[in-house]
Amino acid sequence: MARRYDSSTTTFSPEGRLHQVEYAIEAINNAGTCVGLRCSDGLILASERKVTSKLLAPVKTSEKTYKISDECVLSVAGLSSDASILIGQARLEAQRYLYQYGEPMPVEQIVTQICNYKQSYTQYGGLRPFGCAFLFAGYDTFHGMQLYQTDPSGNFSGWQATVIGANNSSGKSFLKNEYNKDDAGIPDVKEGLKLAVKCLNKTMDSSGNGPEKYELFVMREKEGGGVEHKTLTKEEVKDIIDKVEEEGKAAADA
Repeated sequence: MARRYDSSTTTFSPEGRLHQVEYAIEAINNAGTCVGLRCSDGLILASERKVTSKLLAPVKTSEKTYKISDECVLSVAGLSSDASILIGQARLEAQRYLYQYGEPMPVEQIVTQICNYKQSYTQYGGLRPFGCAFLFAGYDTFHGMQLYQTDPSGNFSGWQATVIGANNSSGKSFLKNEYNKDDAGIPDVKEGLKLAVKCLNKTMDSSGNGPEKYELFVMREKEGGGVEHKTLTKEEVKDIIDKVEEEGKAAADA
């Protein structure tokens, strides 16, 4: 019975489900993992890089994290071709707002615009949902540092820490136990980076991954106003991985 409604994006099944949207979410659950963390002094986005072939030329630009404006970036899980359309739309909206009002677009407003665009693809015939999910990390003077998650249905939600992509349920379970552990307060960026690597290790299929498999991004608020952000180099990533392994060995010995 449900098969009659599989090909239609706009028709509800008798159970009240939109199967094409659920299939899009399933495609995201098979993509590379992305972790987002709010820290006491910034934001962290950590992603798994899928190395499909050693013959591919190394790229100069990021594979998983994309800049939308000076105050907003996002990480992608899912189809990169679908994501590029939405990334272009987000950049356009952000620059239009900046040109019209002379100030950066609030992060939540960028997320709302993109989710409205996503939702329209679930409501009109002849279209299919976008097969990608985003983690938005950004800063504005209204709410400070913010982390949002979006999905193909057009829903979005704010988070302290979350995971999208493959094995996201095990990643979220890990964060529930380790983030703000024993009510000690949310971690700073230094501790958050180690926590993000541990979370990716829980979700990635293979063990002993090198720094080329990780992409770590940090955003911090500057003292004079505004934000600064960077993607960590391979050397910096390797240093964090080594620290995580040392802590793991020390815990095992204890």
